[in-house]
Amino acid sequence: MTVLQRYQAFIDWTSVSTGLPDSVLHIHAGLAVLVAARLVTGRSLGSFIPFAAVVLVEGANEAMDRLIWGSWRWPETRADLAYTLAWPLMLSLVALIRPTRRQRRAAFPATSDVTPDNGSGTSARSDPDPR
Repeated sequence: MTVLQRYQAFIDWTSVSTGLPDSVLHIHAGLAVLVAARLVTGRSLGSFIPFAAVVLVEGANEAMDRLIWGSWRWPETRADLAYTLAWPLMLSLVALIRPTRRQRRAAFPATSDVTPDNGSGTSARSDPDPR
């Protein structure tokens, strides 16, 4: 059995054993690769390194499909790319745009320990317990 035949057998087994349509399998595979790449590399999703891993794995998957089928099936290939890359891209963009908790704390230090002065030199806080 060649590598292509084994690969196709694995894909067929996955589809039959889960009972999920190809589109849902692509969504799950994209997210699984994203999380695995994040854990293996230790890089933030916002660094786009994990997303690049998803792109590479999906590109390899589509190349294997091309070799198995003997030609490109562009409508199916475009749909597979969209299903696989959509959520990993969204999560990477959110991680890039939204600052981390550490970055937010550095930009806006907690002011809960500081009490405003009421002008008389005493704290405006009525509770003498500084907890």
